Amino acid sequence: MRIDAIERDVVISHIIFAVICLAVLMVKVNVSVGVKLFHLVVLYDLIILSIIMWFKYNELVDIWVLGFVLSLFMVFPDWFLASQLNVLSFPQTGFFRIGPVSGYMLGLWTIPVFMILFTGRSMQLRYSRVVTYLFVALVSLVIFALAEQFMWTLPSWHARNVFTIGHIAAYIIIPEVIFGLSAYACYEFIRGKNHWLKVPCAFGVMLLYLGSASFFYFLIEKIILRP
Repeated sequence: MRIDAIERDVVISHIIFAVICLAVLMVKVNVSVGVKLFHLVVLYDLIILSIIMWFKYNELVDIWVLGFVLSLFMVFPDWFLASQLNVLSFPQTGFFRIGPVSGYMLGLWTIPVFMILFTGRSMQLRYSRVVTYLFVALVSLVIFALAEQFMWTLPSWHARNVFTIGHIAAYIIIPEVIFGLSAYACYEFIRGKNHWLKVPCAFGVMLLYLGSASFFYFLIEKIILRP
């Protein structure tokens, strides 16, 4: 019953957050998109932390902390893709920037990471590890594909100078699935352990994503699709 209660409360909180996001992003007020996204990121973290503290769902602590730390590190791959490979663009959104990367990205990755880890955890309580990892791969694909397809409309970021399917950069599909799988493997390893262990583990996941993004960019753009 406790497992069902956690899932129910997390799902309800995400539905509420989604409704708030639609309202904030669609209502025309004299506030920049960057500021809106920053406040939505902060609101998401506050909602998750409120659930953890109010309902004593300590099982969620490892998921949120890992997601938050990993999100901080993910500025580096975004910076590399934008500045060195020139395949990612962050338009001016009226918010501070870290190099070419919009500042709200420091926390934005927390949202998809939390969703991936939590759904993976729920699956593993019911099914085998193989099924769980297959599900995590599918969830990662869906979440990141939807983000790539629609986030440019805000605008937040968009792919450039690469082959795309709709607005989804073809080279990044596999790296994003690898990212989801490695993040979940990291969660399995650090679950219940000292929070400081999450820092090197998250750093390793970031490096794996950065390396796989670079490799598949080279493979797809420079070898398979070479002009």
